[in-house]
Parts: sequence; structure tokens; C-alpha cells
Amino acid sequence: MHLTARCFVLLAILALTALPARADEMVSLKAGYQVLSPEGDFAVSGSGLIGTPIDLERDLGYDDSENLTAEAALQLGPFRLSAGYLPIEFSGQGTLNRTINFNGKEYSGSAQAASDVDIDLYDIGLTYHLLNFDDLPVRFQLGPEVAVKVVDANLTLDGEELSTGLTTHEEESVTVPIPTVGARMRIGLSDFIGLVGRVGYMEVNDNSFLDADAQLEFSPLPLVGVYGGYRYFDVQVDESDVYIDARFSGPYVGAFVRF
Repeated sequence: MHLTARCFVLLAILALTALPARADEMVSLKAGYQVLSPEGDFAVSGSGLIGTPIDLERDLGYDDSENLTAEAALQLGPFRLSAGYLPIEFSGQGTLNRTINFNGKEYSGSAQAASDVDIDLYDIGLTYHLLNFDDLPVRFQLGPEVAVKVVDANLTLDGEELSTGLTTHEEESVTVPIPTVGARMRIGLSDFIGLVGRVGYMEVNDNSFLDADAQLEFSPLPLVGVYGGYRYFDVQVDESDVYIDARFSGPYVGAFVRF
């Protein structure tokens, strides 16, 4: 499923960049660096054992996620089509303070354990700018956005199994597409400074996704620039014995080109 989702986003990005450009179109490519701090918990059930929630902040001292990001977007009249990719990686280790049930195995609460949480987030969105004023001193765009967030998660735990005293490794993966509905706004304060805001949310079959993003763009040259912002996610997944209830937030910076 990891390869399928990555191919899906790659094809979307190639399609965006391959479309013929006209006077009212603009293709933009962004590459950035995102830092995210975790909050919440996850659990994996199996073999009749309900998974024990593992806290992302307290149980094993999970570190922040620091990764590169990518986005491609096509502006076609009042429509904006975008495809983005954000890898999220957390790891931690320490002594468990209680017995943990993970994927059908019981881990000793007095032994060292290590865990990785890897999430590939794929984001496909379509915005229709109901308000699209480009003939004012301040350009203003605002409209509804529909998107699909594909959460491709892999969860692992290494530690001492309670019944045998042996070190064991367990992992579980899940891929969940979650649609969202929201809005996107851009305010062009001048030819080289723009403010972008985006928010979306939906809950479907015990899975939900809240995405909020605020960004400042600075382009001293017409076709290139830099940007910085802050992003917040609230992700809930309850699928195939995998449970995730987590919040991720943090700043990012990057550069972009337009043509």
C-alpha cells in the first residue's frame, strides 16, 4: 500500500506539471521542511487482546518529526488542484511503566522497549474560488475545498514479551483515505507578499481528520520565492485493529517556483 499511494501522488504531480499552460493558469511547485510535535496515543489489537494505548508524549519519549515535504498545484481560472506529500516519523525508547498489549503480544512493564510511528500523508485537494478578485490593490481569493487525506501508517514495538522473557518485534500497518471539506483563502498584500489559510475536516466511519494551515509567501522575484507557516493535524483512525488518536503541530519553511 505504501508504493500504491506514492505512485498515486506522483502521477497526480506529473499530471499537474504536464498540463499545457495558458494565460489564466499557474503551476507552482513547493519543497519544504516540516517540524511536528506529537500529542495523543495509539494502540494495536490482535489475537483477542485489546491494544493498550501508548502515549506519544510520556510513555517512550517520542522525539519530534523532521522531514521534507512536497506539493504541486495548478491554478486554472477559479479552480485550484493540488497534490501534496508529507512524511511523519516518530521514534522513542525507554522503560515501560506497565504491561502493554500490542498486536496480540504482552510486553513486560519493567523492561526496555522501543517504538516507531511512521505515517505517510498524501493530500489531494480541489478548491473553487467563489471570490476571486485580482483587480484590486489587495488580491483576494476565497472558496470551498474538498480533499482526500490518505493516511498510510506503520506502527512498531520492540520489547520483552511477558510470557517468554524474549525480545520480540511486532508491527502493523494500515492505509485509510479520509475525505475532508473546508475552505481555502489567499490574500495578496502586494506583488511579492501573500497570506494563505486552509482548513478542512470530516468524520467517516470512526475515522476523522482535521487539517489547519497558515502560511506566509514571499517572492521578491515573480517566479520564485520562499514561504513559512504553521500546520496542525488532528487525526483519528479506528481501522483493522489499529487505533490512532493523535495531534501533530509545528512550523515549516520552504521554497517555491511558479510558471
